[in-house]
Amino acid sequence: MQDTPSYSYVIVGAGSAGCVLANRLSEDSHESVLLLEAGPKDMWFNSVRLSWKIHMPAALTYNLCDNKYNWYYHTLAQEHMNNRVMYWPRGRVWGGSSALNAMVYIRGHAEDYNRWQREGAEGWDYDHCLPYFRKAQCHELGANRYRGGSGPLHVSRGKTNNALHHAFIEAGQQAGYPFTDDMNGYQQEGLGWMDMTIHKGKRWSTASAYLRPALKRPNLRAEVRCLTTRILFDGNRAVGVEYTQNGEKKKVFADKEVILSGGAINSPQLLMLSGVGNADDLKHHSIPVIQHLPGVGSNLQDHLELYVQQQCTQPITLYKAQKPVHMVKIGLEWLTMFTGYGATAHLESGGFIRSRPNVTHPDIQFHFLPSQVIDHGRVASKIEAYQVHVGPMRSTSIGWMKLRSADPLDHPILQPNYLSTDVDVWEFRESVKLSREIFAQKAFDPFRGPEVQPGPQVQSDADIDAFVRQKADSAYHPSCTCKMGVASDPMAVVDSNTRVLGVEKLRVVDASIMPSVVSGNLNAPTIMIAEKAADIIKGLPALVDLKVPVYQPPTLETQR
Repeated sequence: MQDTPSYSYVIVGAGSAGCVLANRLSEDSHESVLLLEAGPKDMWFNSVRLSWKIHMPAALTYNLCDNKYNWYYHTLAQEHMNNRVMYWPRGRVWGGSSALNAMVYIRGHAEDYNRWQREGAEGWDYDHCLPYFRKAQCHELGANRYRGGSGPLHVSRGKTNNALHHAFIEAGQQAGYPFTDDMNGYQQEGLGWMDMTIHKGKRWSTASAYLRPALKRPNLRAEVRCLTTRILFDGNRAVGVEYTQNGEKKKVFADKEVILSGGAINSPQLLMLSGVGNADDLKHHSIPVIQHLPGVGSNLQDHLELYVQQQCTQPITLYKAQKPVHMVKIGLEWLTMFTGYGATAHLESGGFIRSRPNVTHPDIQFHFLPSQVIDHGRVASKIEAYQVHVGPMRSTSIGWMKLRSADPLDHPILQPNYLSTDVDVWEFRESVKLSREIFAQKAFDPFRGPEVQPGPQVQSDADIDAFVRQKADSAYHPSCTCKMGVASDPMAVVDSNTRVLGVEKLRVVDASIMPSVVSGNLNAPTIMIAEKAADIIKGLPALVDLKVPVYQPPTLETQR
C-alpha cells in the first residue's frame, strides 16, 4: 500500500459538478486534486473542430444516438405509459451531461430554493444560492443583481432571429401571458428569449469553462476512462477509491475527502456498491454494509415533456437545413468561422406559465423549436414544421433506483414511476391544451399549417391522456436520489454541507443531492451547487444576498 498514490481530494466524475470542484479546490496550491472520469476527453488532439459532434451546438443529437460519450441508460417499462421503456442519455465524457445537453441555461425559480430550505437543506434558500449563480456566470448582456459578468461559464442569447421565435413570444402575449426579458432574473413567469451555454459559436460545457483552464495547475490531475468501482473505507471513514483503467485495477487515497460527482444515477450506484444504502438491498447482493441509509437511490425525480407540433406553410424551419447538401454548408461555415446555423441549438425562445389559479409560481415550461424532432432527434424531420416542448415542472410522481447486481458494469434498475398520480395526468393534459391555445394565436396566422401532433383527431380529455402516455418522454433531468436534508429525515443522504450522513470524509456534490427537482433545466443549478459546495469544503463563509426582489403575479385568482 506504500506505493498507492494519495491526493488531498479525490473527485469521482468530471461532469457538470466535478469540473467545477476540480477547478475551485485546486485554486489552493497547497491542496492536490485527482479527478476521475469514466469516459474519454471531450476533444481529439485538443481540437474543437475534430470533436465537432460535441462542440458544434447544432450537432447535439449525434451523441444521443450511441454510447460513445453516453451512459445510454434505460428505465423499467412504465406502467402508466403503455409499458414503454424510456431512454435516458447521461454524459460519460469530460463535461458530463453539459457536453451532451441542449445548452439551455435555466436556473429554476427562487421559490424552488426557498422550498429546499424548508425541506431541510439549511442555507440553500434563494438568498444563499443566487450569489453562486452569479459567481459562475459571465452573461454576454453584462452583470446586474441577478446576472454574473465575470464568471467562467459563458452564457449568451440566440442569434438566428428566426421569425418563428418572434411569433411564439408574440403569441404568448396575445394569449395573455407577460413577456419576460430575463427568465433567470427578476421574473421567470412569461415567454421570452432563452439563455444558452454557448460562447463564440461553440458549446461552453463545464469542461471548457472550468476544467481546461485549471489543467495547467501542477496540483490537479485529471484521469480518463476510469470506472470507479467502490469507495474504500477504514471503519466508517472514506479513505480513497478503487477504480479500473485500461483493464487494470487501481487504488488511490484521499487525505482529506472523497467527493462523488457522478450525477443522479452514478453517485447513488457507487454508494450502494460501496456498502452505503438500504441494508436489506445491499445484503441481497452480498455487499457488506458500511452504513444503512435507505434514502440512497430513493426520491428519484425527473421532468417529462412532449412535443406539440404544427406544420409550417413557409420554408423557414430547419427542415431544409437537415438535407445533406445544406448540412455540409452549415458544417463548413461552423468549422471555418464558428458562425451560422451550426452555432446554435435553436432552442432560442421559451417560457414558464402557471397551470391553474392559486399556483404561486410557474409549473409548466416551454422550449420552442423551429423544427420537428422525432425520437430524440435520432430520426430526421419529415416536413416543414415547428414545435413546442412542454411539460409540468413539479411532478408528484416519485421513483427509485436500485442495483441490478454487485457488478459496477451493470446499469442500475431505474424506476421513475412516471404519470403515477392523477395530478400529473391532469397537468400534462393542461400542458397540451395551453400549448395549442398559444399556437392558435394571430401571431402564427402567417405560418400555421395543420397540426401534426397530437393531431386534429385528438380532442377529448381521454384522447389527450392517451397521446401523453404514448408520446411523452424524459426531459433528461433525473435528480434527487441522494437527498440533502436533516439527519432525522429517513430519506436524507447528505447534510446541508453535502457530507454523507453516518460516515466521515465523504461528500456527494451533483444533481442527486437536490431535495426536490427545480422548476426548470438542471445544468445551471448543478453548477451552482458545485460552486457553493466548493466554498463549504474550503471552509469559506457562505455568500449571501438578502431580500432580492422576485416577481409575484398581480393575482393568484386567475391562471394568467
